Amino acid sequence: MMKKALISIDYTVDFVADEGALTCGKPGQQIEEAITSITKEFIEENEYVVFAIDAHRKGDHLHPESKLFPPHNIMGTKGRNLFGSLNSLYEDNKQKEHVYWIDKTRYSAFAGTDLELKLRERGITEVHLTGVCTDICILHTAVDAYNKGFNIVVHKQATASFNPLGHEWALQHFVSSLGAKVV
Repeated sequence: MMKKALISIDYTVDFVADEGALTCGKPGQQIEEAITSITKEFIEENEYVVFAIDAHRKGDHLHPESKLFPPHNIMGTKGRNLFGSLNSLYEDNKQKEHVYWIDKTRYSAFAGTDLELKLRERGITEVHLTGVCTDICILHTAVDAYNKGFNIVVHKQATASFNPLGHEWALQHFVSSLGAKVV
């Protein structure tokens, strides 16, 4: 049987809330129920659940994203909190051994983190992706997962972007170029 993990990417106040520093707004808010439900299911089934959350330092002008986007997900701010009901679910389960939080400083959850090590030591071969933004951080995480030999499942109803065309393009790209399942 294939061992699976859920990677929940960047579903934070800054990326989803109306007042978020780099919000995808309504598209992100509309997936709250789906992302929370899928995450709850993985937690209850004792599957590995990773919260891969963007982390930036205030005033870091050397970070490549500082030229592309306004400051967002600054460490120590409420903007880095998980959005809505996903935050409560995380808070209620964060002490569990199979629930893991990683700070990521690049688009991909694999870049500069111990994510691959954590997945390999658990024998995980399939990663399920949820969160925002479909055509940025989810895309880059999926490409790295593909290049590392993981099977990929993207939960369409639990992904969103501020760019509708980018969202649709990424969903098609996952299937046609990465051999992913979009469910």
